[in-house]
Amino acid sequence: MAALELRHLRYLLAVAGHGNFTRAAEDLHISQPTLSQQIKQLERTLGVQLLDRTGRTVRLTDAGEVYAAHARRALRDLAAAERAVHDVQDLSLGHLRLAFTPTFTAYLIGPLAAELHTRHPGVSLTLLEMAQERIEAGLLADDLDVGIAVAAPHLPGITATPLFTETLSLVTGSRPTRTTPSEPLPVRALADRQLALLSGDFATRRHIDAYLTGHGLAPRIAVEANSIQALTEIVQRTGLATVLPDAITHDHPHLAPVPLEPPLPARSVTLLQREGAYRSAASRAFTRLTHDFVDTRGYTPPR
Repeated sequence: MAALELRHLRYLLAVAGHGNFTRAAEDLHISQPTLSQQIKQLERTLGVQLLDRTGRTVRLTDAGEVYAAHARRALRDLAAAERAVHDVQDLSLGHLRLAFTPTFTAYLIGPLAAELHTRHPGVSLTLLEMAQERIEAGLLADDLDVGIAVAAPHLPGITATPLFTETLSLVTGSRPTRTTPSEPLPVRALADRQLALLSGDFATRRHIDAYLTGHGLAPRIAVEANSIQALTEIVQRTGLATVLPDAITHDHPHLAPVPLEPPLPARSVTLLQREGAYRSAASRAFTRLTHDFVDTRGYTPPR
């Protein structure tokens, strides 16, 4: 494919994305007349109209939608090919784009990033915290290399490799001298207990709500936060309790997990990748060290 044709693809996708020639031209750093001329040239070459220019916004025609889908795929595959060519197998250089759902920021991502840097200091790392739906969309668009999230119905084209089983408990502040494990707390006791919980946009909160609802309880929420760090700070300084993965308490001596009876349903933590995607040396190295880390920490094996 000639460079001019590749430019045509990028121009078409820019106009389709902005719905406007002027904004697309500004984004591409070319003049609007030049952009319009290039799109018309592409349409003449194909012998079909790709854009509907009659409305307030510019839209793809039916033929344009089909062509744009193939254009996106072609550009994505080309970018993957370029990364493959530049991939350094000895890991003296490399780059990894890793996304994860927010809960894992509190106990998993930091140690994994530190271990990758220790083993392979030449590999740079982009870390992105986002919802699982966005992670999977990013993997399919080749904007990400690896994702970490809980097991769930996945989009077609996503492969999920189980890592470990995540257990959740009631979490309270504890004194440094406390060493004995807590007795299980009947779930009905939560009816009289004030809680600090994650906000509803967290999958973990939805998991907690489903558990409580299933036992006929409505949480008494004293604090609602969209930050796990904020919750851990609040719990350490008040008599409030929260519900979080047990693993978060491993590195917090002032937090103590209290198992509930019956226990909260466990969740399977998975490594997400795009099916058939090129696996760079950095991606393969990260996968290996993640499994090593999980084994070393003694996390519950996946079910």
